[in-house]
Amino acid sequence: MNAVVLAVGVMLTLALLRTHVVISLLLGALIGGLAGGLPLSATLAAFNNGITGGASVALSYALLGAFALAIAKSGLPHAMADLAVKRLEHSDGKGKLKWALILLLGAVSVASQNLVPIHIAFIPLLVPPLLYAMARLHLDRRLIACVITFGLVTPYMVFPVGFGDIFLKQILLGNIAKAGMSVEGINVMHAMAIPALGMVAGLVWSVLVSYRKPRQYSLGKIENAERTHARVSRKSLATAFAAIAAAFSVQLYTDSMIMGALAGFLLFLATGVVKWKDADGLFNEGMKMMAMIGFTMITAQGFAEVLKATGEVGSLVSASAGLFDGNRGLAAFVMLAVGLVVTLGIGSSFSTVPILAAIYVPLCLHLGFSPLATVALIGTAGALGDAGSPASDSTLGPSSGLNADGQHDHIRDTVLPTFLHYNLPLLAAGWIAAMVL
Repeated sequence: MNAVVLAVGVMLTLALLRTHVVISLLLGALIGGLAGGLPLSATLAAFNNGITGGASVALSYALLGAFALAIAKSGLPHAMADLAVKRLEHSDGKGKLKWALILLLGAVSVASQNLVPIHIAFIPLLVPPLLYAMARLHLDRRLIACVITFGLVTPYMVFPVGFGDIFLKQILLGNIAKAGMSVEGINVMHAMAIPALGMVAGLVWSVLVSYRKPRQYSLGKIENAERTHARVSRKSLATAFAAIAAAFSVQLYTDSMIMGALAGFLLFLATGVVKWKDADGLFNEGMKMMAMIGFTMITAQGFAEVLKATGEVGSLVSASAGLFDGNRGLAAFVMLAVGLVVTLGIGSSFSTVPILAAIYVPLCLHLGFSPLATVALIGTAGALGDAGSPASDSTLGPSSGLNADGQHDHIRDTVLPTFLHYNLPLLAAGWIAAMVL
């Protein structure tokens, strides 16, 4: 069996059996490396080399956790929750409030990719304070996970602004051109429109069909998860808004989540909303809150590096190519399926496209796919698996916010719902795009 398929299969199986995702990634990497012909020392060396690339991400999340708790200390989350609860007192407004929360989280998620490219930085700031209102509305958190993941993935797939500019223009078109196919005059939004409609179909199904029924959550656990009890004042609220604006502005200016979160946290210290004597404890608590997502991202980087070191990503594609026999429909399906497997393991569509483009472009040229169809095929193959991978920040981010009170399981409540609602329709839509463009 191909080492990449084996490693990803082991990782996903262990995760579904409720093995911690970090352990699942570690064991999957070891088994994949050994199966790929790497000795244990080389497997560990590749893994260690990979985890160094995740250190910056982990530090970003640790600082973000501290910043999120400083905002909680200001009382802003309490003010938001109180406003939502007051609206809940009016029974006629429950339905409207439910849709308002869904639309709010969806809109912010979309904006975080293109309009204000802050990615998942908004989740620990916005989602935990709304958990109480969601529970009172009996809103299924799996639905919210699908809404947020849709907003984290779909915009960069189709809109060439913000993260979309990086994915579509620099990575997708850049690597296709590097592999030998001209992309001059290609409208990338046209190429990715059909795959994006597949994501929209999955979102609509999750909201209107799969998770529309009420789901019960313990209000007591949500209240016990409150880490700070702050007195709300005009000064603390003004500081919170200023700190959020400063953090986002600094992040956009420096292109660093670390500097953005640090700037926001320092503003809380400078204004006295967070006392200097409390800063150490608050910082430690914030790091603990985001430790799981940080360590998972570090481990995922090591896992991805082992898969690359085996050299079997290319052999997986080459072996699949022997099945085509000139059949473009089968070729498109197999290329998309391979992209799904690779991205599920790596956890990043941005990292998958460069791996696949060098192999897929000559194959697409040989089979007669048009440049537009090739862009749609490789773009979809890269995006497949970003929603639904246990190691992707598009699933880890929503889980970090929705599980603030311990009532949301990462695998069963985020990974599986997003995998089923997005990867299956995206696979079908990507195949259609490859065949008709």
